[in-house]
Amino acid sequence: MTVTTTPTDAASLRDRFDAQLVAFLDRQDPAWPDGAPRGVFTTLHRFVLAGGKRLRPLFCYWGWRGAGGADGPEIVAASAALELFHAFALIHDDIMDGSDRRRGEPSVHRLFTDLHARSSWRGDPVAYGRSTALLCGDLCAAWSDQMFHECGLDTGQVYRGYEVFATMRTEVIAGQYLDLVSGVGDGSVASALTVIRMKAARYTVTRPLQIGAALAGADPELQVALAAFGDPLGDAFQLRDDVLGVFGDPAVTGKSDLDDLREGKRTVMMALARSRADRAQVQRIRALFGRPDLDPDGAAELREIIVATGALERIEQMITVRTEAALAVLDVAPLTDPARVALTRLATEAVHRQL
Repeated sequence: MTVTTTPTDAASLRDRFDAQLVAFLDRQDPAWPDGAPRGVFTTLHRFVLAGGKRLRPLFCYWGWRGAGGADGPEIVAASAALELFHAFALIHDDIMDGSDRRRGEPSVHRLFTDLHARSSWRGDPVAYGRSTALLCGDLCAAWSDQMFHECGLDTGQVYRGYEVFATMRTEVIAGQYLDLVSGVGDGSVASALTVIRMKAARYTVTRPLQIGAALAGADPELQVALAAFGDPLGDAFQLRDDVLGVFGDPAVTGKSDLDDLREGKRTVMMALARSRADRAQVQRIRALFGRPDLDPDGAAELREIIVATGALERIEQMITVRTEAALAVLDVAPLTDPARVALTRLATEAVHRQL
């Protein structure tokens, strides 16, 4: 007898997540209200499926498998629901940051702003784009909730996972607010580290892992181990993201390498640069950082300061230390062997990426 198994490598899982997302979105099509313009629906269909690393679904899936859960379409669907939540977070984050590009394409608010301008509609194109994108993000959050509950697992399993899901949602929104507060605060390294833990690290790694494990009925010991692994790895992931936002190749990352500098994004890297800068460098940071009209020459000068102060080197050290700490926990965590191997690979890819 020939035994066939469903592939669970990262590429195959991404395809399976996307298939579940396509199926879910297709089910929403007939339910779209009659008479309502379809621009929001078609835009979200394209945005959700266009690119993305599917990290959160991957961590959720391997949290489930690590706790002894078997592979199946139900956990793939539950994991894929986190990608819709991620879409909500990205859309709202781009509005708040004023980012014009996402995944190599216009961000959602920019797309609707441009549509309004091209159509010569009445009113303010920017306000229209921002308001429509807010609705798009809200719909993604609602769809994420719906897809998670309709994944096919039994009610008790969904309830256990949803407790962690709800915690994750609160943390992300609190982290976004903390990010706003940090923009008018002291700009310290400690403050910036708190922002990335709340806003990004936990919802990228720790909570998806714990959601998957909770769905599988994991005991408290495993949940503690997943947090000890996920928190430092999530920090390292976000630190890498901040480096790529300034030093990455836009053709690869799909985002401008000017946005974070123009916005004055309070990253750990910039906090380190400011704390280590001499008087002349501090003056140049004040003159250039956060200027909406910052040009490539000004950005190049800021990058030189970041390197000269040793901030970039220090960030790379922080990434290494946190990744090693996470992997050390993984070595002894009470996980299944396939999950340990897969999570080791995911951790390495997450912090040594170029996009």
